[in-house]
Amino acid sequence: MHDTLPLLADTDFPPLRRRRLDTLQVNLGYRCNQRCLHCHVDAGPNRTEAMDAATVDLLLEVLRARRVATLDLTGGAPELNPQFRRLTASARALGVRVIDRCNLTILSEPGQEDLAGFLAAHGVEVTASLPCYSPANVDRQRGDGVFGRSIAGLRRLNALGYGDGGALVLNLVYNPQGPSLPPPQAALEADYKRELMAHFGIRFDRLFALANMPIRRFGSTLVSKGTFAAYMALLRSAHRDDNLDTVMCRELVSVDWRGDLYDCDFNQMLGLPARLAGRPRAHLRDLLRHDPAGEAIRVADHCYGCTAGQGSSCGGARGGGVQPAEAPPAGAA
Repeated sequence: MHDTLPLLADTDFPPLRRRRLDTLQVNLGYRCNQRCLHCHVDAGPNRTEAMDAATVDLLLEVLRARRVATLDLTGGAPELNPQFRRLTASARALGVRVIDRCNLTILSEPGQEDLAGFLAAHGVEVTASLPCYSPANVDRQRGDGVFGRSIAGLRRLNALGYGDGGALVLNLVYNPQGPSLPPPQAALEADYKRELMAHFGIRFDRLFALANMPIRRFGSTLVSKGTFAAYMALLRSAHRDDNLDTVMCRELVSVDWRGDLYDCDFNQMLGLPARLAGRPRAHLRDLLRHDPAGEAIRVADHCYGCTAGQGSSCGGARGGGVQPAEAPPAGAA
C-alpha cells in the first residue's frame, strides 16, 4: 500500500475555516463485508477496528451538548458494529437526523435480516452505494454477485416505503470506476431513475455523484499504474472557487472509531487530525469544552477532489457545473 500523503501535503489549495457545527460524521469501524476497489477507507472483512460502548456514550453526550442536527454513520459497514443499533435509536430519540451509509449487501448478511425494518422503524435516512446500474460494472468494482444482492436490498427498502419521496429517504451514490470525474449529477440521476425503474422496479430519492479520492486503496492503485500525477492534474484543472462555500468540512466534523476528530473523512484516512483550540490533535471530549466554529481546516491536494467540476463531498454535487470531456458516461469502465 503506497502512502500518498507525501504527494498531497505540499498544496496551494485555498485556506478554509469552519462555520457552525451541523454534522458529526462517525466512522464506527473499518470492518466490512465487501472490499471495493475504490474504497478510500481500505475496509474489508478482516479489519477489526470498532468504536466501543464508552466512546458511543461520549458521542451521544456531544450530540446533546452541541445540539448537533445530523449524525452521519459510516465505516466499513457501520451496521457491523455491535453499538450501531443502540447509537442509532438513542440519537433518533434526541431528535437527531441519522444517515446510514449502507452498502446494501449488508441487508442480506446472516444476522442482519431485520436491519431494513430497524432502519425504517427509526426513520433512518439511507445513503446507499451503487456505482452503476450495470450488473457487470458493479460486480467488477465491488465483487461478484454484489449487484444482484444490492438490487435485492433496494427492493426490500422500497417495500418498507423508502424512496417514495416521503419521510423514509433513500439516496444512491455513484463513483467512477477509474481516474475520471463523474458525469453531471442531474443527468446521471435521471439515467439511474429511468434504468432502475425500467429493469428492476427500483425507486430512490436522489443520486450523489462523488469523485474518487487519490488516497488509500484508490490512491495506491493510481501510484502503481503511474497515473497519480495525471489524476491530480485533472482535479486541479477542474477546480472551481464557487464550490469552496459548500464543501462538507465547513459544517462537519469527522470522528474515527477511537473518538479522534478530523476535518473530513478523507483527512481521517490520511491521518491528518483536526486542530481545536490550539491542540495538535482533538478528541470528542474536546467538543464538550470548545466550539469548532472559526477554526482553520487542514487542507492538502486531495481537497481538489471536492471542488473539481460540479463539486463532490459526501453530499454529492453542489456547483452543478459541466464536467470536462474526460468524464465518462454512466457505466463506463
